[in-house]
Formats: sequence, structure tokens, C-alpha cells
Amino acid sequence: LHVKRHSFPTRRSSDLLAQGRADELLSLLCLARPLNAGGATCPLLLAPAMNREMWSHPATQRNLAQVVADGAVVLGPGHGDQACGEVGDGRMLEAEELRDELIAFFQPKVLAGQRVLITAGPTFEAIDPVRGITNLSSGKMGFAIARAAQEAGAQVTLVAGPVHLPTPRHVRRIDVKSAQQMHDAVLPLAAQHSVFVATAAVADWRPASSADQKIKKDGSGRMPTIEMTENPDILAAVARLADRPYCVGFAAESHDLARHARAKLLRKNVPLVVGNLGPATFGRDDNTLLLVDAQGDRELATADKLSLARELVREIAS
Repeated sequence: LHVKRHSFPTRRSSDLLAQGRADELLSLLCLARPLNAGGATCPLLLAPAMNREMWSHPATQRNLAQVVADGAVVLGPGHGDQACGEVGDGRMLEAEELRDELIAFFQPKVLAGQRVLITAGPTFEAIDPVRGITNLSSGKMGFAIARAAQEAGAQVTLVAGPVHLPTPRHVRRIDVKSAQQMHDAVLPLAAQHSVFVATAAVADWRPASSADQKIKKDGSGRMPTIEMTENPDILAAVARLADRPYCVGFAAESHDLARHARAKLLRKNVPLVVGNLGPATFGRDDNTLLLVDAQGDRELATADKLSLARELVREIAS
């Protein structure tokens, strides 16, 4: 990993690599990394850091293209405030971003070339301008799957309900609120993807109509009657497509997990359902998953959600 914080030395180092010059230790180490019998190099990851004008300069871009052609991987740069007072491209990625990029680089690329569509989080069904029907899903599992799929080489689109989570790097995110909005976002995209993972905890019902103004108490002690209507079944709709992707459903249950997950597998006509106990996982950073398919059931033991997401991605890839 080549990390430099000062503008000029960083640009000079990339120039040296592009030109095959090694007049200081860092360039020497980078140029002396070994080749194996197949010609592949020991991985070299570069994290540029420079002023935005230096970054956009044709010489820098020529040298960048050369080192990439020679097998290097460029991480970033980021966009934002710079030490010189300017704003733009050229910032070195933050330490956490570099960590995540390094981890992703070394993950097996079991979904390379695939396009993966994922839903995550709850939906919110409005009753009036200030109230609605929702659930306790945090979206953490779906976001972890999106990150794991991207690490595995996939091009990932994430359709997210109302959650406050950072978007995984290199993942396209579409924010929605209601089940109908999620349905309308997913259906036109589904056939363009090879895998669909329906992680979102979608509300089964919504008010038939939403009041224009806040519904006030009238002193009677009785709640006004709210007529309900069923929401569209997103997973079933995708599974019915003629050119459907490989569909993975999620079943968040409160009891009889295996029975309900298998019933969902058959009812939705999908090859894999992932079951978990909602009250035991909503909002938490860990989970326990039950994989249910035509061959039987298999539990993924309790672990952090990202580790489980990576294991699930390997299962999907296989």
C-alpha cells in the first residue's frame, strides 16, 4: 500500500513508477515486486494524494493510465477540501475508506461480472402527515449484503427503505419510503440483474388512503377506523418474471422459523429463503441465519452481519 499525504512527493512517485525509475526506496520496492510464472504481479495498490490541479494535469493522468496498465490498482482519490485551501478531486481516501478498499481487494471475486439487486430496511406506510405503519428493521443486514456482493466483484444496486446508514462504497443506492415505491423501483430493474436479494422487511398492509391532515383525538376514547389494503408482493412479482434473476427471499419471523421459511420458499417459488428471528436481530450488529432451499435447511451460526453476508454471498455464487 502506497500512501503519501504530501502533494509533490506523491505525484513524483507515480511518475517514477510510470517511467520505471527507482531512485528512492519506495519506488524501488514497488518496481521490484515479483512476477509469478503466469506474469501476474504481486498486488500494488496506490492511494493518490494531491492538489486538484495536479490530479487533473495531463501528465499525471498519462502516468496514472500507465501504472494501471502495468497492473497497479488505484484507490480513489476522494473529493473535498484540500490542504492548499482548494476543493476538488485529489484528496487521499480516509483511513476507514482505505481499510475497506483493502479488505474488498482481497475478497474472492465469486460474483465478478454479475449484477445484484438488493432491497433493505423497513417501509413506512403513511396514515396521516405525521404517523405511519412501519417496523423495527434497521437495514443493517441488507447493507452488509450489498457491501459483501460488491466486495465479491458484483455491480450492486441497493433499494433502501427509510434508514440512516452510510451507502457501501461503489454501490448504487435508490432511496424509497413505502412498499409501493420500493415495488416501483425494483420491478423495472429486476430483469437487468442476475441476482435479486429481497432483504427488506416490507409492510404487508398499508392504509387505503392517507389523511391530508393529522388525525386528532375527539375525546371518545376510540381510534378512528382505518381501512387497510394489501401491499404488492415484491419478491413474488420478481419471481414471476419470464427472465427473472436468481431470487433470494428473507423471512423475518417471531416463531416457527424453519416452518414459515419453507412455506415462503414454496409460496413465492424461489430457490433460496433466508430465515431469521426478527425480534432477536432488528437493530443489532449480529444475526443468526437459516438457509432454506429444496435440499433442506442449514444454519449459519451467530456472527456479525458482514461475516454472515459474505458467507451468504458465497452460497449464492455457488
